[in-house]
Amino acid sequence: MTSLLNADCRIKVSSVLNRETSLYGKQFLTDNSEETCWNSEAGTPQFIVIDFGRKVDVESIEIMFQGGFVGKTCQLLAYSDQGEFEEVCKFYPEDINPLQISTFPMPESERRITSRVKIIFESSTDFFGRITIYKLDILGKDA
Repeated sequence: MTSLLNADCRIKVSSVLNRETSLYGKQFLTDNSEETCWNSEAGTPQFIVIDFGRKVDVESIEIMFQGGFVGKTCQLLAYSDQGEFEEVCKFYPEDINPLQISTFPMPESERRITSRVKIIFESSTDFFGRITIYKLDILGKDA
């Protein structure tokens, strides 16, 4: 299992706090620095879309949230050959700061090969619905 994120990946986010992309933009999701973060605006749901630029088999997601700004109910969706996102699974991160790993207990025969994933944060531990992420990685293998 290796990181599927590289320079060819394109990332889109639902919002950025106060539109301050130089301080809280999507580029900080994958810079491997605990000093920078993506911070969403208030409101739910929030989301992250990752276009890998190739077909991949996603095995797990690693996310480091800021405690108090954690997605409570989250969905992973995969882009289908029919041109739409389909739910793969739901996951429920803890309201903590350390790195969390969401491994999907799906047999390899049931996994979907996809070129894009969407992570939806349906609700947040923050009263206003904000999400703060210091690190995001998608692990798996090329298909």
